[in-house]
Amino acid sequence: MENVEPFPQKERKSNYWKILTVVLGVLLIASVVTDGFRQFSFSSGITGQAVADKSVGFINQNLLQGQAAASVKTVETEGDLYKIKLLINGKDFDTYVTKDGKKLFVQSFDLEQAPVSAAANTPAPAAVKNDKPEVLLFTMSYCPYGNQAEDAMIPVIPLLDKKAVIEPHYVIYSNYGGGGPNFCLDAENKYCSMHGIQELNENVRELCVYRYQKEKFWDFIKAVNTQCNYQNVDACWEGVAKAAGINTEKIKSCQKTEALDLLKKEVELNEKYNVQGSPMLIINGEDFNGPRTPEGYKSGICAAFNTAPEECSTSLGAAAAAAPAGGCAV
Repeated sequence: MENVEPFPQKERKSNYWKILTVVLGVLLIASVVTDGFRQFSFSSGITGQAVADKSVGFINQNLLQGQAAASVKTVETEGDLYKIKLLINGKDFDTYVTKDGKKLFVQSFDLEQAPVSAAANTPAPAAVKNDKPEVLLFTMSYCPYGNQAEDAMIPVIPLLDKKAVIEPHYVIYSNYGGGGPNFCLDAENKYCSMHGIQELNENVRELCVYRYQKEKFWDFIKAVNTQCNYQNVDACWEGVAKAAGINTEKIKSCQKTEALDLLKKEVELNEKYNVQGSPMLIINGEDFNGPRTPEGYKSGICAAFNTAPEECSTSLGAAAAAAPAGGCAV
């Protein structure tokens, strides 16, 4: 089975399809766990086209959720399954459904192929080292994969924040969704976010918190990710921030007067590092493609020191499972 790395710098656009495959697979697992297929089942004897139509409706509504759109190209019988060729964002994708319409398989795997070695997920030592590594974590404030990356980074902060420069940054698109106030902050549509204007507003607020109350930032991130979402954060954030000891009036003032300057700097960094999606971790100017775990992130940063500090010998849980190697990207 092919290993999917999170947004390799020179192949991000070509790897979009691999990433989308992982996203679909993870969401499908979540749907199975929550018994989402109750709404998907059919009576026996339904035609292949009807199964395909229902399948694509289920995928669009429950898996892609507006981030892409699937349509049916062809339906054919393959053993006890219907093989449905979908078109998603201009690319073909094969999915399979049982003939009774009760089970949907987003991806098939060739069991005769040798599996990828676990060593493929082990981060290689950073090619660039220095005395105080520069670590940039790019996310969208409500990309679930970005939130997982933030969760993985949080235990690293008290361990290495004094030894390395670890900064949060944000993925900013221009003209996302065709531009306009639902996605963009400015009339020129230069500053937009994938999950809408409330996410973009939250990106700015988080930048303001980091600028003016850095010591509160990661506590706020953990709380606001849990208690708010991209649809209500404009109303939800203030109570969360006050509970975290943040000066909300200062943050409101920053958001009002400094938003465009902050976003301009984020766009410059996005362009400098060819950021295409969330999450993306840059260590000393290079993509980190190791596991998204506290131990994985710690190891990646520690490999970037000329001389690793003693804190690097502290374990942050090597047995923890890595977050899925997918992301939010156009």
